[in-house]
Amino acid sequence: MKKIRAVVVGYGNIGRYAVQALEAASDFEIAGVVRRNGAENKPSELAQYEVVKDIKELKDVDVAILATPTRSCPAYAKEILPLGINTVDSFDIHTSILDYRAELAPICKEHNAVSVIAAGWDPGSDSVVRTLMQSLAPKGLTYTNFGPGMSMGHSVCARGKAGVRNALSMTIPLGEGIHRRMVYVELEDGAKLEEVTRSIKEDPYFANDETHVFAVPSVDEVRDMGHGVHLIRKGVSGKTQNQRLEFDMSINNPALTGQVLVNVARASMRQRPGCYTMVEIPVIDMLAGERDELIGHLV
Repeated sequence: MKKIRAVVVGYGNIGRYAVQALEAASDFEIAGVVRRNGAENKPSELAQYEVVKDIKELKDVDVAILATPTRSCPAYAKEILPLGINTVDSFDIHTSILDYRAELAPICKEHNAVSVIAAGWDPGSDSVVRTLMQSLAPKGLTYTNFGPGMSMGHSVCARGKAGVRNALSMTIPLGEGIHRRMVYVELEDGAKLEEVTRSIKEDPYFANDETHVFAVPSVDEVRDMGHGVHLIRKGVSGKTQNQRLEFDMSINNPALTGQVLVNVARASMRQRPGCYTMVEIPVIDMLAGERDELIGHLV
């Protein structure tokens, strides 16, 4: 069987783990890695792969895994989809997902390509679990409690603020889906904590949560990539009250995100042209192997 040729765009935390997940997948081969600096200072673990500045330098690419900051995902997708290459990303601004999907859908159809967006673990795999929970208890409430742990999207956001050399955003669950953001920043020379704090708190990533910002000498000294989620739904099945469903996991944040991206890259090859979120794709399409064998094993 012909292997799926995937490219990883970006080689930060998620990109590194996406490469590892591709290396572990028997149905993929790595067509290359796109980095801002190309092959300059090429990491030793990428020695066997083509490393370029532009995806157009690579041949026979089936799907591009966008391991880039959320706010740059739309630009990359709009550049790559017209090449007839599928894209997948972990765009994580929940309130913008529908608009992003609407923007990419016509591009996908025009160029006979597929894009799977918001495919991390939340939004992403947690979204699939929430969907299943709601189907089992259609009336009720679902609470998503994150952490405690590092939020990559929030950390990248804080790191991009003027006066910040490095940043770490920790998510602390307060219960019933309410969270506190604890942001640790290394300040650049001359930067004022008050101004950095205001800029962070005003950003949509943080505006709706209780947020505290602290200056630290070294972010690396407090960094931990662990994270987790506890999903709870209490509701009604038919006319029967008091149904309680729970899902819990503790994870390495970028490692799970990288794995999910590889899963949906596989699934993208099995969809009709269009733009999708994970709740729209059959879960079985994310697994390697023949469908009948998977059904026989899983059902």
